[in-house]
Amino acid sequence: MLEQPRIWSPDSWRAQPIQQAPRYADAAALAAVEARLHRYPPLVFAGEARRLQAALAQAAEGHAFVLQGGDCAESFADFTANVIRDTFRVLLQMAVVLTFGARVPVVKLGRMAGQYAKPRSADQETVDGLSLPSYRGDIVNGPEFTAQARAPDPTRMESGYFQSAGTLNLLRAFASGGYADLHQVHRWNLGFVARSPLIERYRDLAARIDDTLGFMAACGMTSQTTPQIRETDFYTSHEALLLPYEQALTRVDSTTGEWYACSAHFLWVGDRTRQIDGAHVEFLRGVRNPIGLKVGPSMRPEELVRLVEILNPDNQPGRLTLISRMGAEQVARSLPPLLRAVRRAGQSVVWLCDPMHGNTISTAAKVKTRNFDSILAEVRGFFDAHAAEGSWAGGVHVEMTGQDVTECVGGAHRLTEADLGARYETFCDPRLNAEQSLELAFLVAEELKARRIDATAAAAQ
Repeated sequence: MLEQPRIWSPDSWRAQPIQQAPRYADAAALAAVEARLHRYPPLVFAGEARRLQAALAQAAEGHAFVLQGGDCAESFADFTANVIRDTFRVLLQMAVVLTFGARVPVVKLGRMAGQYAKPRSADQETVDGLSLPSYRGDIVNGPEFTAQARAPDPTRMESGYFQSAGTLNLLRAFASGGYADLHQVHRWNLGFVARSPLIERYRDLAARIDDTLGFMAACGMTSQTTPQIRETDFYTSHEALLLPYEQALTRVDSTTGEWYACSAHFLWVGDRTRQIDGAHVEFLRGVRNPIGLKVGPSMRPEELVRLVEILNPDNQPGRLTLISRMGAEQVARSLPPLLRAVRRAGQSVVWLCDPMHGNTISTAAKVKTRNFDSILAEVRGFFDAHAAEGSWAGGVHVEMTGQDVTECVGGAHRLTEADLGARYETFCDPRLNAEQSLELAFLVAEELKARRIDATAAAAQ
């Protein structure tokens, strides 16, 4: 007899075991904040989420490539126009480069306007004998190591809502107001190429982009005549970690009668909260947004297939994105069995590579960092695994910023551990800076171009 699925409702997650949940001291204060959030307008709309799912469905079929990027954890203190603009700008630059490498449209998905919560490896942090609750992101508590700052505060959810609304407002203006013009983005890339120690390596791709834009202009396709050159679609995403916040912003779509999480276009469940009977899987299985699932090296093939069946029971293309986060040393061994299991189950999914989380290391001074070479090695291993299995490597998922931080070592400018102290600003995990992010995009574009040429040659034989 087949097991009957549980009846879903926006609060059915509350009956399931939950991981990574903050402990609020005042239940009444928490309930009051949830009630206020429930009355506020949605941050995104169901129609936007459906449009994103259609784009992701193209990626599932190998006809699009996904770029998902942004902060490890957004900071309330960094809520400025310049910070938002600079991250958006670098994502645009990366997308243009990747478009020319993959020769398909690039779906742009920011870890922005809501990525305020972070899972932690321990509930408590101890410094000099004093133990306090771990910092779980600005939407939960503060990073300062004091009892007052570390106490989970439900009013921070309202701050997160209003800052997300402001960020979304600016992103929409940038995406549709001319800032995303391909000619402008290409000029920014030319500036990056000129500054890079790898200028000769990148000059060819930059020249081909320049030639293409010139040809389009000669055919009458300019920013004035073609909105697609002047504007772009840009979507927001974050980990669905703080479920009281997510439930409070869940709404019924008036056109379909279906439930949508209206805090972001795309939500994902993390590697620490992907329990089959857990609260986070329970919540995400019922909302109709496109959703993601982080897939780490501890994932078993049969477990992954079961999660895919729960999260995408109707096998809708574009509904589910699997975000591989293996580590450079484990990707070749751990990813192929998972690719085979999903393919044999006949499931339509998008596969992304998160080369950041599995490659975090600590320096001798106990500073967390990531090595650029390891990040690139995992991306290449991800592409190799998909090529061997005959599946489509659908995109990349990176923690990055548009700021000139010094948090990851390596890259063309050869940052070392000694450089980390110059601008190490993250409260959570280390991010690629603007230059390293663009360098990664150019190197991935080279990989995509080479693999496309190899595939064409193989098909001709």
